Amino acid sequence: MDTSPEPEMTDVPPGRVILSDRRTRRTWAVEVAACRIGAHPVTRDLYARVAGPLPDIAGGDRLPVEGVSWWDAVRFCNALSLRAGLTPAYDLRPDEEAVAWDTSADGYRLPTEAEWEHACRAGTDGPRYGPLDDIAWYRDNSGERLHEVGGRLPNPWGLHDMLGNVWEWCWDLYDSDVYGTYRVLRGGGWFDEHWSCRASVRRRSHPTFRVDDVGFRLARTVS
Repeated sequence: MDTSPEPEMTDVPPGRVILSDRRTRRTWAVEVAACRIGAHPVTRDLYARVAGPLPDIAGGDRLPVEGVSWWDAVRFCNALSLRAGLTPAYDLRPDEEAVAWDTSADGYRLPTEAEWEHACRAGTDGPRYGPLDDIAWYRDNSGERLHEVGGRLPNPWGLHDMLGNVWEWCWDLYDSDVYGTYRVLRGGGWFDEHWSCRASVRRRSHPTFRVDDVGFRLARTVS
């Protein structure tokens, strides 16, 4: 087994992003620091080499891993960090009811939703960074199945599959006053209609939720 897998990461410059929520009709601005973001979602191959294969999922090493919960994703980030000799970003509590993020850690982590949207837009200001059929696998062109990462055109910063293929877990709580511990999902998936595959679309789910169109992408803080 490879003891030091190195995912492909891309430098994302600092910037400012305007987030929005359709339910509350609220918008808010976030300043985003420079960071590193995975060039594509975590693959089945990388996930299996670090965390072991997922039950009932075989083959397709370059397919994005899916059927992973938010908790699976943060545990994976810590495991990958330790194997790479980096400081884990998360303090995971034994009862799995709480997690603290060490923002000074250099290890792998989930992007915040502001980082995710900033990286997705890559300096563009429309709903998408290109024609949807060119950049994303979604219901109209996916054949209702997953596809290997990197098969569609990247955004201007070299990031693939920011829209379509799999939804991606982000660090943030969705709206703790209304939804408690539910976490943010971004990007749209292979079974979604075109309106779900937009840079601004937010979805939510319980952190233990697992389904076949949800995966995740890595991030790292840069000093």
